[in-house]
Amino acid sequence: MQLREGFTTGSCAAAAALACCLWQRDGVPPEQVTMTVPAGRVYAPTIIPHPDGSCGIIKDSGDDPDITDGLEIIARVTLLDRDGPIQYIAGEGVGTFTEPGLKFPPGEPAINPVPREMIEAAVREIIGARAAEVTISIPGGREIAEKTFNPRLGIVGGLSILGTSGIVRPMSDEALRDALLEELRMRRAQGHESLIYTFGNQGETAMHALWPEPPIVQVSNEIGWMLDQALELGIRHILLGGHPGKLIKISAGIMQTHSHTADGRRESMITQLALMGAPHDLAEAIYACRTTDAMMPLIHEYGFDSVWDRLAEAARTYCRLRVRKKLDMDVVILSSQGDILGKAMTSKQYVR
Repeated sequence: MQLREGFTTGSCAAAAALACCLWQRDGVPPEQVTMTVPAGRVYAPTIIPHPDGSCGIIKDSGDDPDITDGLEIIARVTLLDRDGPIQYIAGEGVGTFTEPGLKFPPGEPAINPVPREMIEAAVREIIGARAAEVTISIPGGREIAEKTFNPRLGIVGGLSILGTSGIVRPMSDEALRDALLEELRMRRAQGHESLIYTFGNQGETAMHALWPEPPIVQVSNEIGWMLDQALELGIRHILLGGHPGKLIKISAGIMQTHSHTADGRRESMITQLALMGAPHDLAEAIYACRTTDAMMPLIHEYGFDSVWDRLAEAARTYCRLRVRKKLDMDVVILSSQGDILGKAMTSKQYVR
């Protein structure tokens, strides 16, 4: 049975903001709005008007077991008497960034880049160049956020407004593995014996920019299982690449990288730094970091940038052990900007 897709909190926030602007322009709240999300799908949610002029949308996550399913995402747009930028405000139940190394600096509302782009596009369609303040709220979001990893990431006060495609694809373990295996089988049937593995959309974009060939397969958190399937299907070589947050886990032998399964990022980094002779105060500073992005400037400041090569080699070793050394592997660790931080490569065609 095909599972039903839903729409992200980012899509809900953008559509709710659009409804607010239409209300102010037309004098009556719309019953429904229509917009196209980045994945190309049309989103046409029902609008809930509120007495203060804000508009709400009930989050529908489809068949995905999303913790935000059924919550109301509310937007309020305040127009200012000048042209200028759109400012974002975290309302009730929306978190705030408090740690460096995340998508935005501390103090900014936890509204991620693509949702901000979606909101701006929706609002600009109605108000043009006018300056505005957009407040996003999620009643009950503060309590629900305690069940997520937001507190560990230094996001306090509520949930994050997320999404890169605008849609929620069902991610039950069985459904996810079925989808991953279907793509892998397709690539093998097309005659490919060499593939690029990465974790998600951002990694795919970065890897494709560096290596337009061979085909890229997203493995989500299922790197170990996808290596098993590649071996069974007769794949001969895999170039694995992506963000260090995932690859540091693999460097410690963690083959299912979901945060609910295992972490160990700080411990793995500190182990490799210690083997390089790094000072104790760097280890202490790394241990205090909540994200791998926050580790990067410290590592560079202390002159240990080559640790990324060591981590890539460790990840490569564990991947090779997983497939009993019957499959050739190369590994590259990329920054959030798509730059190569570290690599363990033996295949000449991939060396950069």
